[in-house]
Amino acid sequence: MGLVTQWQRIKASPINQRRWSQFRANKRGYWSLWLFLALFLLSLVAELIANDEPLLIHYQDRWMSPLMNAYSELDFGGDFDIPADYRDPYIVDLIEAEGRLYWAPVRFSYDTINFELTEPAPSPPTSVNWLGTDDQGRDVFARLIYGFRISVLFALVLATSSSVIGVAAGAMQGYFGGRIDLLGQRFIEVWSGMPQMFLLIILSSLVQPNFWWLLGILLLFSWMALVDVVRAEFLRGRNLEYVKAARALGLGDVAIMARHILPNAMIATVTFLPFIFIGGLTALTALDYLGFGLPPGSPSLGEMVAQGKNNLQAPWLGLTAFFSMSGILVLLVFIGEAARDAFDPRKRM
Repeated sequence: MGLVTQWQRIKASPINQRRWSQFRANKRGYWSLWLFLALFLLSLVAELIANDEPLLIHYQDRWMSPLMNAYSELDFGGDFDIPADYRDPYIVDLIEAEGRLYWAPVRFSYDTINFELTEPAPSPPTSVNWLGTDDQGRDVFARLIYGFRISVLFALVLATSSSVIGVAAGAMQGYFGGRIDLLGQRFIEVWSGMPQMFLLIILSSLVQPNFWWLLGILLLFSWMALVDVVRAEFLRGRNLEYVKAARALGLGDVAIMARHILPNAMIATVTFLPFIFIGGLTALTALDYLGFGLPPGSPSLGEMVAQGKNNLQAPWLGLTAFFSMSGILVLLVFIGEAARDAFDPRKRM
């Protein structure tokens, strides 16, 4: 109940209502937000859209779900106790003799190879492969959906983690000042002056990278984006009258920072968050493009860009990568601009 009450108070706040009204007034950013959320929610259920296994099987008067359970050939009257290959015509005929298969709209997963191509891979778009196949015969549309999901989740986790670390570092420097602020600023100056992309490539080449390893590497540098704005807000806020009054009443430093100064600093954090999100997404795409990103075979927007570069004779690969990346970035920029304007106190409706 406490969280519900707090959320109701936030919604009822006149300031937040004004901010939401200003955000909605920016039609470009408002509809970009809903479109991006719709695409993201669809990607979360990518297995229901593109899958090389049927979603449901009705066999001998009972329902079976290959997505939830693994079945062998013996379960459908086959000869061997091995996982059922639902793309094998023999298994399909066994099931359809006494039941029915219900497939996803796209009968390919991100790693499924289409062995029934009528043209050498990469093959052009058809009614079977909506956006064609890459040079390994994998469905481009399926890889786009799964790659979009991984990229957005990666950027979301990175932006959230970076914000937490950046806000904490900026708050400590700005509130306490003195030696803490001096040492913190010198460290950030040295750390931000390092060639980030080269260090990322070197670290990624030392081990086999995965989702969490890449997240940790990028987090080493991405947290600095918010430090300066949060530090400036805390430097200004620590000398305000209501902060001095709270300190005089015996309120602790942590409570003062969390209750009285942090809400104002969060305005800058929220406005910068979409752009930090963009930075994380493009960094992962760049690493995947260069071959230092996710493990080989993983669905990735960067790998799609590399496919387009390596197969200029297949323009659908390059066009898919270009329009998908540019569309995502345009939506995020529009959302970020609308959020920035909504939280800007100088703007009024």
